[in-house]
Amino acid sequence: MSPAARSLLLSAARRQRRCFSTEAPSSTPQQQLLPKGKRWDAVVIGGGHNGLAAAAYLARAGRSVAVLERRGVLGGAAVSESDLVPGFRFSRCSYLLSLLRPALIQELELERHGLKLLPRSPSSFTPCLDGRYLLLGPDAELNHSEISKFSENDACAYPRYEEKLEKFCKLMDFVIDSPPPEMRHEYHLSMVDRMKDKVDKSVFWSKLLGIVMQQGQKDMVDFFDLLLSPASKILNNWFEGDVLKATLATDAVIGSMAGVHTPGSGYVLLHHVMGETGGQRGVWAYVEGGMGSVSSAISKAALEAGVEIVTNAEVSQISVHHTSGKVQGIVLADGTEVLTSVVLSNATPYRTFVDLVPANVLPDNFLSAIKTADYSSATTKINVAVDRLPQFSCCKDFNPEGGPEHMGTIHIGSESMEEIDLAYREAANGVSSTRPVIEMTIPSVLDKTISPPGQHVINLFVQYTPYKLSEGSWQDSNVRKSFAERCFSLIDEYAPGFSSSVVGYDMLTPPDLEREFGLTGGNIFHGAMGLDSLFLMRPAKGWSDYRTPVKGLYLCGSGAHPGGGVMGAPGRNAASVVLEDLRTK
Repeated sequence: MSPAARSLLLSAARRQRRCFSTEAPSSTPQQQLLPKGKRWDAVVIGGGHNGLAAAAYLARAGRSVAVLERRGVLGGAAVSESDLVPGFRFSRCSYLLSLLRPALIQELELERHGLKLLPRSPSSFTPCLDGRYLLLGPDAELNHSEISKFSENDACAYPRYEEKLEKFCKLMDFVIDSPPPEMRHEYHLSMVDRMKDKVDKSVFWSKLLGIVMQQGQKDMVDFFDLLLSPASKILNNWFEGDVLKATLATDAVIGSMAGVHTPGSGYVLLHHVMGETGGQRGVWAYVEGGMGSVSSAISKAALEAGVEIVTNAEVSQISVHHTSGKVQGIVLADGTEVLTSVVLSNATPYRTFVDLVPANVLPDNFLSAIKTADYSSATTKINVAVDRLPQFSCCKDFNPEGGPEHMGTIHIGSESMEEIDLAYREAANGVSSTRPVIEMTIPSVLDKTISPPGQHVINLFVQYTPYKLSEGSWQDSNVRKSFAERCFSLIDEYAPGFSSSVVGYDMLTPPDLEREFGLTGGNIFHGAMGLDSLFLMRPAKGWSDYRTPVKGLYLCGSGAHPGGGVMGAPGRNAASVVLEDLRTK
């Protein structure tokens, strides 16, 4: 990010305006509250966390901004909802926080706006059917003791593995927080601005080269090995124990239609340490009140800066001038026109360019790249309300209030990489996994605001479930019930009686995620996170810097660099690009 862009982001012109409800659905369409005929400096499509972040930064720089959200509640996939099982509050999609950029938390003062993180320690628990278990967390002594139960060699190698990944994250931090240095010729710019643009891009590559040089040649070879290799190869080179490798391998395949042997899956292992909580690398946290509290805090920062936020406002089309090819505004589903020359879309690339941009506006090669991108998903989220904590057979001591085994992510059905691979191969053939790979979390152990006393909220992030089944359909209630019961029965093998503790549940298959949250193909990242879909290739080659072939239209969601996760970087980076462009108009 150039110094000028950073200055624009940090300059806060804080102005109070009318604030609309951002928490609950409205009985009347709130778009009627927008001033008629007003021309906005920018309009953001989608009130997910990235769209809200982009809006907040633009408004803090003195721009008039409106955010239009289709649903009745803000947050996109970072949302909390409490009307699904009475008395329980679910984080319906995303469920953990670590990747949210520290700069964004500080600049938007999210803690002042109510964001409260609940770090987990231990952070990982893998029960085994043979009576053993593996706990992992930020405590180095605990990690050594636990891994030693399976392999003394692995216990010694593990801190070196984490140290190596942390080194790579220093390189990734700079890339994540910077708009990619696209080299398109922007002919509308003056000669001075074109020269400045080239200087900014040279500064990016110079800084990146400096970070690379600090890594050393061997580390960079190892880094490229990590980027290009399957997770299985990386983990087999480091460790010998099946349980440890399987526990770490889930990080590489989570949310993707990929297996542990898929080339490039090693890159996602970085997510193990890429984020931070309270300045501590690799620590993932629950959010008090659920993940909707993240979006709520960002929305409060946006509202304070003067953003108008409107729910129940579905955008049906982006208006583009037929001769100039420039954005003129947007049209809502009820026909209301909202005027602006700048639109930031927090929708997926497919939804933005195929559904919202008028036909015959985009170049054929660009549109083809968007349509043929990988939006496949194999993820199902099951939000469960239970009347008691699960009691795992492998743990001798059980604390009904919550023990170490309940604090972090509980890995079910992940005792070997072969198990994970088998589950993946079944889904690749259109069959939901016979023994699904389940990441279970119980946020109510630390967060007492989301469930009745003595009862708990359990998140099940389940793989693999293909979008389209080879037999049957996710629309069939019997198919849905059968799969949910399959997951509960698998948990019963490790924690007998779990099924009988279930009070109710909410299940989101890939088609549900697409219909309810606008996630094309049910992909939680707005598109695959393979190496051919990252950095200069996201969302399409030549258009990685948040700009698009339509003048005045920008991407600010997870379909843009650096990709998915509750990160805020796409929104923050996109805002900096928009402000640069507005400055040079």
